[in-house]
Amino acid sequence: MLKQGILNPYINSLLSRVRHTNTLVISDRGFPFWPQIETIDISLVDDLPRVLDVLNAIRANFNIGRAFMASEFRDANTPQTCGQFELALKGVPLSFEPHIEFKKRVPQAIGLIRTGDTTQYANMILESA
Repeated sequence: MLKQGILNPYINSLLSRVRHTNTLVISDRGFPFWPQIETIDISLVDDLPRVLDVLNAIRANFNIGRAFMASEFRDANTPQTCGQFELALKGVPLSFEPHIEFKKRVPQAIGLIRTGDTTQYANMILESA
């Protein structure tokens, strides 16, 4: 039995299948469903868990080469919220692109983890190094 780290067996399985340059999506509660990719929905109630909770939990065992977010994220959120995301991704190159372009990357992902986050445009795509 696992005693630490990621305890969710579905997330463990998903993470173990991500290889070099594969991508993983962590999304907010309103992100569209993509039937062609595996989705693990861990939303409980509004803001539980949040995208940053998932990012912080997987960061120790997930080698992130770069990250993508929608450029609308910066316009829709406070500097404090933007700073929290940048701090959580410290040392990872972060690219912002229009949300419509961001969503075009999603079908190529290994999987998607959906959270209960209500932060606007909090979705991120992580590319494995």
